[in-house]
Amino acid sequence: MNVLDILIVWYIIYRLIMLVKGTKAVQLVKGISLIVLIRIIAGFLNLHTLTYFVDQVLSWSVIGIIVIFQPEIRRGLEHLGRSPIFGGSTGGAKKNSEHMVHELDKAIQYMSKRRIGALITLQQSTGLDDYIETGIPLDADISGELLINIFIPNTPLHDGAVIISDNKIAVASAYLPLSDNTMIPKKLGTRHRAAVGISEVTDAITIVVSEETGGVTITRNSQFMLDLTREEYMKYLTAQLVPAEKEKPKWYQRMLNKIWNWGSNDK
Repeated sequence: MNVLDILIVWYIIYRLIMLVKGTKAVQLVKGISLIVLIRIIAGFLNLHTLTYFVDQVLSWSVIGIIVIFQPEIRRGLEHLGRSPIFGGSTGGAKKNSEHMVHELDKAIQYMSKRRIGALITLQQSTGLDDYIETGIPLDADISGELLINIFIPNTPLHDGAVIISDNKIAVASAYLPLSDNTMIPKKLGTRHRAAVGISEVTDAITIVVSEETGGVTITRNSQFMLDLTREEYMKYLTAQLVPAEKEKPKWYQRMLNKIWNWGSNDK
């Protein structure tokens, strides 16, 4: 039981680290770690006044974290509430992912044929809150038509990246970090460098449509796949975004999950 207890705690810590990776919460974690380190040193050296002061800071920091990160905590709890905790799958996640891939394909095909430049980033396990804050909020359902309209040249939102998070178009016109990788061909422009740049610091999947050639590029984990055909990018997006078929849940699992998801938008 002690081993199980330790494993559960370490798993929770790991998930929290992955949750805050790439977000502004990383700086908060660094600050708290520094305060804890000071507390340990102060206790070791018997610095009673400093120890008391640091203890007070740590005591009130819990309330401060809840207030500062209320939106992130709310999103996390909502995500937990949508999960099928009684086993099996509700099918909602697979259906949403298939719809997203279909709408992405519709937009990519339209823009590629007409050489409309586009930059679309899909959030994965690493948070993108720092980059979402640089864009213009939309919080819109994913549709090919909306993506096409966003990237039409000389419109207010066409410059920058669209970020998709939690099956929503979170923002448009967001700024992504540019890569300094010397392996990127010189013929590729700022969109491609931004796509590689975000892949170097997060696990996001980024799609680029070239304004010059209409070619489709996908980047992830510091790698880029250049000039993909429709068959190639559809195969990749489907493999990465659409959950694999799982064993059909038993009748009691479906009933319990239906009760659990009662009142939500998931069907």
